Amino acid sequence: MVESQVHIIVKRGDTGIAVEDVQRRLNKIGYLKGSEVDCIYGEKTIKAINSFCRDQKIEICDDVTEKIWSKLVDATFTLGDRNLYLSMPYFHGSDVLQLQKALGSLGFQVYHYDGIFGPSTELALRKFQINMGLPNDGIAGSQTFTAIKNLQFTWNDKNPINQENATKHLWRKSEVLEKNSICLFGTNEFTRDVAVRMSNLARATNPFSKVMSSNAYSVAPDKDTMLLHIVLPDEQDDAGTGAPRVAYSEDGMQDNGDSEDFILRLASAIPVADKLSPSRMTIELPGKSWMDAGEERSAQHFAITVLDSLCFAIEKVDEESND
Repeated sequence: MVESQVHIIVKRGDTGIAVEDVQRRLNKIGYLKGSEVDCIYGEKTIKAINSFCRDQKIEICDDVTEKIWSKLVDATFTLGDRNLYLSMPYFHGSDVLQLQKALGSLGFQVYHYDGIFGPSTELALRKFQINMGLPNDGIAGSQTFTAIKNLQFTWNDKNPINQENATKHLWRKSEVLEKNSICLFGTNEFTRDVAVRMSNLARATNPFSKVMSSNAYSVAPDKDTMLLHIVLPDEQDDAGTGAPRVAYSEDGMQDNGDSEDFILRLASAIPVADKLSPSRMTIELPGKSWMDAGEERSAQHFAITVLDSLCFAIEKVDEESND
């Protein structure tokens, strides 16, 4: 058998534009200082290439081979550098990984945070586009990049659902959404927007979700449906009915974005709400703005965190009742 020849793109002692391109990419991802970009493929650049290969878990080589070059190009893509969509061969690179982590942190599970734009990434992207009112084309282009970057305060530095638990986590949330009938409603434009966004998120997670905004009902909800009123601090609620009122907070915020204290308060209120006929509860938001993000982005943040916390609270109540 004849071994396949390794194609060398840049080797020791080379100079010129190709070397500069390699050095600038190494500089972009932190392996080479800006002052070391000198268009000469010498010892400092070779040392940087060796470190890059080690981190990428590929065979260490002093020369830049096609394989190393491909890995280097992948590593230097940033979100927005190119349109991303499902294609053969799949798009791959750090920009795809950034997209996957952003989608996962916003609640749209991609299952594998591997930097490869496969079918599950396309599905998560389409669900995100539906939720944001964007064209549902599965293409991460300028409009989608803008929407994701506008929500950066929500997903940046936030860990997406752990990959090894991704299927389990999504299944648990999916089960909660399908088994519990909840009618979400607000009494002003902002809280109605939050209710609709929560409904859209729930439906994007599970098409059979029974967590819906009042706008989605063509007839009155049945007697087994919990009425969940979303209010602002100065709004009246159903206090005369004995319905519990739970104040939203992000105290004890966890790595996955859920507030442990808020979940516990919701879990305590659910049994009280269930004793009423119909079952009803109020969630009080802190206002129309979250960290000066503006109403639209704040509404999205509240919708994501309230829905997640509500699902975990319902699950906690169910687990305790089965003990």
